[in-house]
Amino acid sequence: MSTSFKAMLVTEEADKTFTRTITQRDIDELPAGDVLIKVSYSSLNYKDALSATGNKGVTRQYPHTPGIDAAGVVEQSETDAFAPGDAVLVTGYDLGMNTSGGFAEYIRVPSHWVVKLPEKLSLRESMIYGTAGFTAALSCYKLIQNGVQPENGPVLVTGATGGVGSVAVGILARAGYQVTAATTKPDEAQYLKQLGATDIIPVSEVDDTSGRPMLKPRWAGVIDTVSGNVLTTAIKATKYGGTVTCCGNIISGEFSSSIYPFILNGISLIGVDSVNCPSEERLLVWQKLATSWKLDTLEAMTTELPNLESLDERINMILKGKNKGRVIVKIQ
Repeated sequence: MSTSFKAMLVTEEADKTFTRTITQRDIDELPAGDVLIKVSYSSLNYKDALSATGNKGVTRQYPHTPGIDAAGVVEQSETDAFAPGDAVLVTGYDLGMNTSGGFAEYIRVPSHWVVKLPEKLSLRESMIYGTAGFTAALSCYKLIQNGVQPENGPVLVTGATGGVGSVAVGILARAGYQVTAATTKPDEAQYLKQLGATDIIPVSEVDDTSGRPMLKPRWAGVIDTVSGNVLTTAIKATKYGGTVTCCGNIISGEFSSSIYPFILNGISLIGVDSVNCPSEERLLVWQKLATSWKLDTLEAMTTELPNLESLDERINMILKGKNKGRVIVKIQ
């Protein structure tokens, strides 16, 4: 096996700027771990774009290879849990943040980060889902586990054209829910309908500035991906006994809320963390994505990049909020 491989490398320059290059790295440079994986596909997430532009809140030390998702084949394993030739995927944990990530032909990681590829799911499909799809599925799972049923009424999905939002719309529609998609991109209404959205509304409709602590109940549940005042509004407009999940901070890392929706309407607010999700729950959700929740609309939400070199333009697009759906990159 060759000891060199191709990877994106982000470097901090003397003037504190950051440059991205596609270069050759050596397998000996990879961090310690008991599973070496030859990567077939990765995907582009907002967190990857932050790491690729030098955000020290995501990645502390440079040079660094981003990529919080990877799917491929085990090349070497020091554990009985995996054998050479096994098809596997890795999402979450520290991959691509401070551990050399999936924008490379090889990764080496601890075995407990690794998930065997479920049957009925290809390596490519697993990266169409990736961290964003897994986060969406985990959000839907927690919403349903908390008692929100299709007969309870519509479920609101915010940031609906993004990676998490797109998959959440598709999963909920497939599971029989009436889905209202909130978006800043009205020209993408047809795309959202194709994913299964029943209604498409502008974000302004879920961005209340009246100052009232509660609004007319509209939603049986909410999958929020943006936070800020949109999350505040969603909580105020959720029906009695409803559930709101939150998993992202596109608008803001903060929100404010009156206590009244919680103590008068019995609203539940559930935070969703896909990074350190326990293995048992992680496997269960991935199995759902491969079977009952597997979307017929995966291709409709996917842009495939042919190589690492083509990532550069897309990184800039996602930072400007111009990305739609999921972006995957073919590594080899």
